[in-house]
Amino acid sequence: MHHRWEDLLFLHWQVEPAHIQKTLPPGLTVDTFNGEAYVGITPFFMRNVRLTGTPALPWFSFFLELNVRTYVFDQTGAPGVWFYSLDCNRLWAALGARVLGGLPYYLAEMHAESAEWINYSCRRRGTSETARFRHRATGANREAATDSLEFFLLERYYLFAYRRTTRTLLRGQVAHVPYQFRDAELAEFSTLPAKIDGLGEISRPPDHACMVDGFDVNIFAAEKVSRGDTPPERERTLALARRYRERW
Repeated sequence: MHHRWEDLLFLHWQVEPAHIQKTLPPGLTVDTFNGEAYVGITPFFMRNVRLTGTPALPWFSFFLELNVRTYVFDQTGAPGVWFYSLDCNRLWAALGARVLGGLPYYLAEMHAESAEWINYSCRRRGTSETARFRHRATGANREAATDSLEFFLLERYYLFAYRRTTRTLLRGQVAHVPYQFRDAELAEFSTLPAKIDGLGEISRPPDHACMVDGFDVNIFAAEKVSRGDTPPERERTLALARRYRERW
């Protein structure tokens, strides 16, 4: 598939790695930066969502998405993203991603206004509270150095899903230009999406915040991950991340 992701807000909190590991399915190991694991909340705009080679459709191809995520690697050493949840305001997208990709999508009531400030809200179906964000990007775009926290958080070219019925770990690849990020100014933020997903210890202001203006993304079909015996060393994980970014 082809997507365009725009006005991505990345909010991140440090979390004890052992706590994150307990939430992961078999075959995944929590990834850390300087000994710390991270949980992120990311609201953004989905644009031009379509099958490769087909045109984008009015309304159908444009919607909002908010995900709660952490960072992992599989037993082949591939570093990627594990999603606790993905909220969106299109029923077809939520159902399709659940059935075809095994991803934990949820239908939500979502609204956003984009001007000097972005006002963004999300209320997952079946809940009574609304997560609200008010933010804007500041400063110049820059690319993350390979040994930086921003590289660790942003430069991820695999996503993982787990089918509990068959106990199958899936890995999907994404391809896009390297992230160009800017600082984020926050007037309002919420940790509610993480709380709903069982991560109630995230209640303070984020430890890191940044924004990305946008870029085009190609999404490839997920594949079954073969299991090895021993998780790779951290340096191997970093080397693979660098290679994936250089490839695309």
